[in-house]
Amino acid sequence: MGADPAEEPGTGAVATEVAPRPPVWQRLAGTALSLAVVVAVFGFVLPGVADYGDVLHTIRDMTGLEVATLALVALANLASYQPALMAVLPGLGFWQAAQVSQASTAVSNTAPAGAAFGVGLSAAMYRSWGFGRRPVTLALLLAGIWNVFAKLALPVVAVVLLTTSGDAGGGLVAASVIGVATLVGSLAVLAAVLRSERAAQAIGDRASNLVNRARTRFHRRPIGGFGHTLVKFRRETIDLVGRRWVAISTTVLVSHLTLVAVLLVALRHVGVSDAEVSWQQVLATFAFVRLLSALPITPGGVGIVELGMTAGLVAAGGPETDVVAAVLAYRALT
Repeated sequence: MGADPAEEPGTGAVATEVAPRPPVWQRLAGTALSLAVVVAVFGFVLPGVADYGDVLHTIRDMTGLEVATLALVALANLASYQPALMAVLPGLGFWQAAQVSQASTAVSNTAPAGAAFGVGLSAAMYRSWGFGRRPVTLALLLAGIWNVFAKLALPVVAVVLLTTSGDAGGGLVAASVIGVATLVGSLAVLAAVLRSERAAQAIGDRASNLVNRARTRFHRRPIGGFGHTLVKFRRETIDLVGRRWVAISTTVLVSHLTLVAVLLVALRHVGVSDAEVSWQQVLATFAFVRLLSALPITPGGVGIVELGMTAGLVAAGGPETDVVAAVLAYRALT
Protein backbone atom coordinates (compact mmCIF):
# COMPACT_ATOMS: atom_id res chain seq x y z
CA MET A 1 0.00 0.00 0.00
CA GLY A 2 1.20 3.52 -0.66
CA ALA A 3 1.51 6.41 1.71
CA ASP A 4 -1.56 8.41 2.67
CA PRO A 5 -1.85 11.10 -0.04
CA ALA A 6 -3.56 13.71 2.11
CA GLU A 7 -3.48 14.53 5.82
CA GLU A 8 -6.00 16.10 8.14
CA PRO A 9 -6.08 19.91 7.86
CA GLY A 10 -3.46 21.66 9.95
CA THR A 11 -0.95 18.84 10.16
CA GLY A 12 1.47 20.44 7.73
CA ALA A 13 1.82 17.28 5.65
CA VAL A 14 2.68 17.55 2.00
CA ALA A 15 -0.17 16.58 -0.29
CA THR A 16 0.74 14.30 -3.14
CA GLU A 17 -0.73 13.91 -6.57
CA VAL A 18 -3.39 11.27 -6.90
CA ALA A 19 -2.44 8.90 -9.70
CA PRO A 20 -4.87 9.03 -12.63
CA ARG A 21 -6.87 6.00 -13.59
CA PRO A 22 -5.31 3.76 -16.25
CA PRO A 23 -6.59 4.27 -19.82
CA VAL A 24 -9.70 2.36 -20.83
CA TRP A 25 -7.73 0.08 -23.14
CA GLN A 26 -5.45 -0.97 -20.28
CA ARG A 27 -8.40 -1.82 -18.07
CA LEU A 28 -10.09 -3.74 -20.87
CA ALA A 29 -6.86 -5.60 -21.60
CA GLY A 30 -6.52 -6.53 -17.93
CA THR A 31 -10.10 -7.78 -17.82
CA ALA A 32 -9.58 -9.79 -21.00
CA LEU A 33 -6.40 -11.36 -19.60
CA SER A 34 -8.18 -12.31 -16.38
CA LEU A 35 -11.07 -13.85 -18.31
CA ALA A 36 -8.68 -15.75 -20.57
CA VAL A 37 -6.83 -17.22 -17.59
CA VAL A 38 -10.05 -18.29 -15.87
CA VAL A 39 -11.44 -19.88 -19.06
CA ALA A 40 -8.15 -21.66 -19.77
CA VAL A 41 -7.84 -23.07 -16.24
CA PHE A 42 -11.45 -24.14 -15.68
CA GLY A 43 -12.32 -24.93 -19.28
CA PHE A 44 -9.21 -26.79 -20.39
CA VAL A 45 -6.50 -27.41 -17.77
CA LEU A 46 -8.47 -28.75 -14.80
CA PRO A 47 -10.80 -30.92 -16.97
CA GLY A 48 -7.62 -32.40 -18.43
CA VAL A 49 -6.46 -33.31 -14.93
CA ALA A 50 -9.75 -34.73 -13.65
CA ASP A 51 -13.26 -35.22 -15.04
CA TYR A 52 -15.68 -32.78 -13.41
CA GLY A 53 -18.28 -35.53 -13.07
CA ASP A 54 -15.86 -37.65 -11.05
CA VAL A 55 -14.91 -34.60 -8.99
CA LEU A 56 -18.55 -33.91 -8.14
CA HIS A 57 -19.06 -37.57 -7.26
CA THR A 58 -16.05 -37.43 -4.92
CA ILE A 59 -17.40 -34.37 -3.14
CA ARG A 60 -20.84 -35.96 -2.78
CA ASP A 61 -19.24 -39.04 -1.22
CA MET A 62 -18.33 -37.05 1.90
CA THR A 63 -20.40 -38.08 4.89
CA GLY A 64 -22.68 -35.68 6.73
CA LEU A 65 -20.18 -35.50 9.59
CA GLU A 66 -17.35 -34.70 7.18
CA VAL A 67 -19.38 -31.94 5.52
CA ALA A 68 -20.30 -30.52 8.93
CA THR A 69 -16.72 -30.49 10.23
CA LEU A 70 -15.43 -28.94 7.02
CA ALA A 71 -18.08 -26.22 7.26
CA LEU A 72 -17.15 -25.57 10.91
CA VAL A 73 -13.48 -25.16 10.04
CA ALA A 74 -14.44 -22.79 7.23
CA LEU A 75 -16.60 -20.76 9.63
CA ALA A 76 -13.73 -20.64 12.12
CA ASN A 77 -11.55 -19.25 9.35
CA LEU A 78 -14.12 -16.57 8.50
CA ALA A 79 -14.36 -15.62 12.19
CA SER A 80 -10.56 -15.41 12.50
CA TYR A 81 -10.29 -12.24 10.38
CA GLN A 82 -12.29 -10.06 12.75
CA PRO A 83 -9.85 -10.15 15.71
CA ALA A 84 -6.99 -9.24 13.35
CA LEU A 85 -8.86 -6.13 12.17
CA MET A 86 -9.82 -5.23 15.74
CA ALA A 87 -6.17 -5.51 16.82
CA VAL A 88 -4.96 -2.87 14.33
CA LEU A 89 -7.90 -0.47 14.86
CA PRO A 90 -8.70 0.07 18.57
CA GLY A 91 -12.40 0.65 19.17
CA LEU A 92 -13.59 -1.45 16.22
CA GLY A 93 -16.37 -3.86 17.19
CA PHE A 94 -16.58 -7.51 16.15
CA TRP A 95 -19.63 -7.09 13.91
CA GLN A 96 -18.19 -3.97 12.32
CA ALA A 97 -15.02 -5.94 11.59
CA ALA A 98 -17.16 -8.75 10.14
CA GLN A 99 -18.91 -6.32 7.77
CA VAL A 100 -15.59 -4.85 6.61
CA SER A 101 -14.02 -8.28 6.19
CA GLN A 102 -16.83 -9.74 4.12
CA ALA A 103 -17.48 -6.65 2.01
CA SER A 104 -13.82 -6.00 1.16
CA THR A 105 -13.21 -9.69 0.46
CA ALA A 106 -16.21 -9.84 -1.86
CA VAL A 107 -14.93 -6.85 -3.83
CA SER A 108 -11.33 -8.11 -3.88
CA ASN A 109 -12.38 -11.51 -5.21
CA THR A 110 -14.74 -10.32 -7.93
CA ALA A 111 -13.46 -7.05 -9.43
CA PRO A 112 -10.37 -6.50 -11.59
CA ALA A 113 -7.72 -4.85 -9.38
CA GLY A 114 -10.11 -5.79 -6.62
CA ALA A 115 -7.51 -5.63 -3.85
CA ALA A 116 -7.16 -1.87 -4.27
CA PHE A 117 -10.94 -1.42 -4.33
CA GLY A 118 -11.20 -3.63 -1.24
CA VAL A 119 -8.80 -1.39 0.67
CA GLY A 120 -10.71 1.69 -0.43
CA LEU A 121 -14.02 0.16 0.62
CA SER A 122 -12.57 -0.77 4.02
CA ALA A 123 -11.36 2.79 4.55
CA ALA A 124 -14.74 4.22 3.55
CA MET A 125 -16.59 1.91 5.97
CA TYR A 126 -14.23 2.77 8.83
CA ARG A 127 -14.65 6.47 8.17
CA SER A 128 -18.45 6.14 8.04
CA TRP A 129 -18.33 4.82 11.63
CA GLY A 130 -16.43 7.88 12.84
CA PHE A 131 -12.83 6.64 12.81
CA GLY A 132 -10.29 9.33 11.89
CA ARG A 133 -8.19 9.32 8.75
CA ARG A 134 -4.90 8.69 10.56
CA PRO A 135 -6.07 5.67 12.64
CA VAL A 136 -7.70 4.16 9.55
CA THR A 137 -4.61 4.66 7.40
CA LEU A 138 -2.39 3.21 10.12
CA ALA A 139 -4.70 0.21 10.56
CA LEU A 140 -4.72 -0.55 6.82
CA LEU A 141 -0.94 -0.21 6.59
CA LEU A 142 -0.23 -2.40 9.60
CA ALA A 143 -2.71 -5.06 8.48
CA GLY A 144 -1.03 -5.11 5.08
CA ILE A 145 2.49 -5.22 6.51
CA TRP A 146 1.73 -8.03 8.95
CA ASN A 147 -0.03 -10.06 6.26
CA VAL A 148 2.95 -9.67 3.94
CA PHE A 149 5.26 -10.82 6.73
CA ALA A 150 3.05 -13.87 7.31
CA LYS A 151 3.00 -14.69 3.59
CA LEU A 152 6.79 -14.46 3.46
CA ALA A 153 7.36 -16.43 6.66
CA LEU A 154 5.03 -19.37 5.94
CA PRO A 155 7.03 -20.73 2.97
CA VAL A 156 10.18 -20.60 5.08
CA VAL A 157 8.52 -22.49 7.93
CA ALA A 158 7.05 -25.00 5.47
CA VAL A 159 10.44 -25.75 3.89
CA VAL A 160 12.04 -26.19 7.32
CA LEU A 161 9.32 -28.69 8.21
CA LEU A 162 9.70 -30.48 4.87
CA THR A 163 13.47 -30.64 5.32
CA THR A 164 13.15 -32.26 8.73
CA SER A 165 10.78 -34.84 7.24
CA GLY A 166 13.04 -35.42 4.22
CA ASP A 167 10.53 -34.18 1.62
CA ALA A 168 12.12 -30.87 0.60
CA GLY A 169 13.36 -30.58 -2.98
CA GLY A 170 16.03 -28.26 -4.32
CA GLY A 171 13.51 -25.92 -5.92
CA LEU A 172 11.64 -25.42 -2.66
CA VAL A 173 14.86 -24.77 -0.76
CA ALA A 174 15.96 -22.18 -3.33
CA ALA A 175 12.58 -20.46 -3.16
CA SER A 176 12.79 -20.52 0.62
CA VAL A 177 16.20 -18.83 0.56
CA ILE A 178 14.70 -16.05 -1.57
CA GLY A 179 11.82 -15.82 0.89
CA VAL A 180 14.20 -15.57 3.86
CA ALA A 181 16.19 -12.81 2.15
CA THR A 182 13.02 -10.87 1.32
CA LEU A 183 11.62 -11.30 4.82
CA VAL A 184 14.86 -10.28 6.51
CA GLY A 185 15.17 -7.27 4.21
CA SER A 186 11.58 -6.20 4.92
CA LEU A 187 12.05 -6.57 8.67
CA ALA A 188 15.30 -4.61 8.49
CA VAL A 189 13.59 -1.72 6.71
CA LEU A 190 10.74 -1.69 9.24
CA ALA A 191 13.21 -1.84 12.13
CA ALA A 192 15.18 1.07 10.66
CA VAL A 193 12.01 3.13 10.24
CA LEU A 194 10.94 2.48 13.83
CA ARG A 195 14.42 3.02 15.29
CA SER A 196 14.96 6.65 14.28
CA GLU A 197 13.20 9.56 12.60
CA ARG A 198 16.28 10.27 10.51
CA ALA A 199 16.21 6.74 9.05
CA ALA A 200 12.45 7.00 8.43
CA GLN A 201 12.94 10.33 6.61
CA ALA A 202 15.81 8.95 4.51
CA ILE A 203 13.97 5.75 3.57
CA GLY A 204 10.82 7.68 2.66
CA ASP A 205 12.74 10.16 0.51
CA ARG A 206 14.64 7.33 -1.18
CA ALA A 207 11.35 5.56 -1.97
CA SER A 208 9.96 8.80 -3.41
CA ASN A 209 12.98 9.17 -5.68
CA LEU A 210 12.60 5.62 -6.99
CA VAL A 211 8.88 6.13 -7.66
CA ASN A 212 9.50 9.45 -9.37
CA ARG A 213 12.12 7.92 -11.66
CA ALA A 214 9.59 5.35 -12.78
CA ARG A 215 6.90 8.02 -13.21
CA THR A 216 9.26 10.16 -15.31
CA ARG A 217 9.75 7.31 -17.74
CA PHE A 218 5.98 7.17 -18.24
CA HIS A 219 5.77 10.97 -18.56
CA ARG A 220 3.98 11.40 -15.22
CA ARG A 221 4.53 14.35 -12.89
CA PRO A 222 6.62 13.62 -9.77
CA ILE A 223 4.87 13.08 -6.47
CA GLY A 224 5.66 14.62 -3.11
CA GLY A 225 8.17 13.09 -0.70
CA PHE A 226 7.26 10.09 1.46
CA GLY A 227 9.74 11.08 4.16
CA HIS A 228 7.44 13.33 6.21
CA THR A 229 4.58 10.83 5.98
CA LEU A 230 6.85 7.98 7.03
CA VAL A 231 8.06 9.95 10.05
CA LYS A 232 4.46 10.47 11.16
CA PHE A 233 3.74 6.80 10.48
CA ARG A 234 6.72 5.88 12.68
CA ARG A 235 5.48 7.88 15.66
CA GLU A 236 1.99 6.43 15.53
CA THR A 237 3.19 2.90 14.78
CA ILE A 238 5.53 2.80 17.77
CA ASP A 239 2.62 3.57 20.08
CA LEU A 240 0.14 1.10 18.58
CA VAL A 241 2.59 -1.73 17.90
CA GLY A 242 4.17 -1.29 21.32
CA ARG A 243 0.79 -1.95 22.93
CA ARG A 244 -0.63 -4.50 20.50
CA TRP A 245 2.15 -6.30 18.62
CA VAL A 246 1.37 -9.61 20.34
CA ALA A 247 -2.33 -9.37 19.51
CA ILE A 248 -1.65 -8.29 15.91
CA SER A 249 0.89 -11.04 15.29
CA THR A 250 -1.20 -13.76 16.92
CA THR A 251 -4.45 -12.91 15.18
CA VAL A 252 -2.83 -12.60 11.74
CA LEU A 253 -1.05 -15.95 12.23
CA VAL A 254 -4.28 -17.64 13.33
CA SER A 255 -6.14 -16.32 10.28
CA HIS A 256 -3.50 -17.82 7.97
CA LEU A 257 -3.33 -21.16 9.80
CA THR A 258 -7.10 -21.62 9.84
CA LEU A 259 -7.05 -21.08 6.07
CA VAL A 260 -4.50 -23.89 5.78
CA ALA A 261 -6.74 -26.00 8.03
CA VAL A 262 -9.67 -25.66 5.59
CA LEU A 263 -7.50 -27.01 2.77
CA LEU A 264 -6.11 -29.83 4.91
CA VAL A 265 -9.52 -30.95 6.18
CA ALA A 266 -10.94 -30.82 2.63
CA LEU A 267 -8.14 -33.07 1.41
CA ARG A 268 -8.57 -35.59 4.20
CA HIS A 269 -12.37 -35.68 3.82
CA VAL A 270 -12.24 -36.44 0.09
CA GLY A 271 -9.82 -39.30 0.75
CA VAL A 272 -6.29 -37.88 0.34
CA SER A 273 -4.35 -39.55 3.16
CA ASP A 274 -1.30 -38.27 5.03
CA ALA A 275 0.73 -41.03 3.38
CA GLU A 276 -0.14 -39.57 -0.03
CA VAL A 277 0.24 -35.89 0.86
CA SER A 278 1.62 -35.00 4.29
CA TRP A 279 0.42 -31.98 6.22
CA GLN A 280 3.86 -30.44 5.71
CA GLN A 281 3.41 -30.72 1.95
CA VAL A 282 -0.05 -29.20 2.22
CA LEU A 283 1.39 -26.26 4.17
CA ALA A 284 4.19 -25.80 1.63
CA THR A 285 1.80 -25.86 -1.33
CA PHE A 286 -0.53 -23.41 0.38
CA ALA A 287 2.32 -21.07 1.34
CA PHE A 288 3.93 -20.86 -2.09
CA VAL A 289 0.62 -20.56 -3.97
CA ARG A 290 -0.40 -17.83 -1.51
CA LEU A 291 2.66 -15.87 -2.60
CA LEU A 292 1.90 -16.53 -6.26
CA SER A 293 -1.67 -15.31 -5.86
CA ALA A 294 -0.38 -11.91 -4.74
CA LEU A 295 0.23 -11.16 -8.43
CA PRO A 296 -2.87 -9.23 -9.62
CA ILE A 297 -3.57 -11.39 -12.66
CA THR A 298 -7.15 -12.34 -11.79
CA PRO A 299 -9.52 -11.13 -9.06
CA GLY A 300 -8.84 -13.08 -5.87
CA GLY A 301 -6.36 -15.26 -7.75
CA VAL A 302 -9.24 -17.16 -9.38
CA GLY A 303 -7.79 -19.84 -11.62
CA ILE A 304 -4.22 -19.13 -10.50
CA VAL A 305 -4.79 -20.55 -7.01
CA GLU A 306 -6.72 -23.58 -8.24
CA LEU A 307 -4.08 -24.40 -10.82
CA GLY A 308 -1.15 -23.86 -8.45
CA MET A 309 -2.62 -25.91 -5.63
CA THR A 310 -3.66 -28.72 -7.92
CA ALA A 311 -0.20 -28.87 -9.51
CA GLY A 312 1.56 -28.78 -6.16
CA LEU A 313 -0.60 -31.38 -4.43
CA VAL A 314 -0.62 -33.76 -7.39
CA ALA A 315 3.17 -33.45 -7.66
CA ALA A 316 3.38 -34.30 -3.95
CA GLY A 317 1.56 -37.57 -4.62
CA GLY A 318 -2.14 -36.81 -4.33
CA PRO A 319 -4.69 -38.61 -6.59
CA GLU A 320 -5.72 -36.19 -9.31
CA THR A 321 -9.50 -36.41 -8.94
CA ASP A 322 -9.39 -36.21 -5.15
CA VAL A 323 -7.01 -33.26 -5.23
CA VAL A 324 -9.16 -31.29 -7.68
CA ALA A 325 -12.25 -32.06 -5.57
CA ALA A 326 -10.53 -30.85 -2.40
CA VAL A 327 -9.14 -27.71 -4.00
CA LEU A 328 -12.50 -26.71 -5.51
CA ALA A 329 -14.27 -27.38 -2.19
CA TYR A 330 -11.64 -25.31 -0.37
CA ARG A 331 -11.99 -22.42 -2.80
CA ALA A 332 -15.77 -22.50 -2.68
CA LEU A 333 -15.66 -22.24 1.11
CA THR A 334 -13.01 -19.55 1.32
